[in-house]
Amino acid sequence: MQNQGAQVIAQAISQGKQLATAESLTAGMIAATLAEVSGASAVLRGGVISYSSQVKAELLGVDSQLLAEVGSVDGEVARQMAVGAQRACAAELTVSATGVAGPQAHDGKPVGTVFIGWAHGNESGFVAHHFVGDRAQIRERSTTAAINQLAAILGKASSQ
Repeated sequence: MQNQGAQVIAQAISQGKQLATAESLTAGMIAATLAEVSGASAVLRGGVISYSSQVKAELLGVDSQLLAEVGSVDGEVARQMAVGAQRACAAELTVSATGVAGPQAHDGKPVGTVFIGWAHGNESGFVAHHFVGDRAQIRERSTTAAINQLAAILGKASSQ
């Protein structure tokens, strides 16, 4: 994961892209992984740990009606979290993570259900994942998936 984080930081620097995160189940692990890379301060703007739905709605601007209807573990919630992180941190490229690390299901979703959201400029989306493992493994795999999502977006941008 560290090599992928270093690749993300190097690509973001070369492309002049500011990065940020919005994290629920990972609680800052994505931003911390990026910050481990020397030179990350040139592009890592910050992150929002939004463990509660109230913080997702009030700080990140996630639609409160959506949260009431589907809960916090949802692809559209992840997408809106990433868009909210763009605004909150003044970053062009953001990634978010929301999901169920366990040990119990949450919002009717089974353990291992994770959504990685992303926002890049005016585009945004999410990717659904289903990870197997204990709480720590699911959080680590979610962090890796988020770093990989950043790398994929930066890789696509560099080839255009």
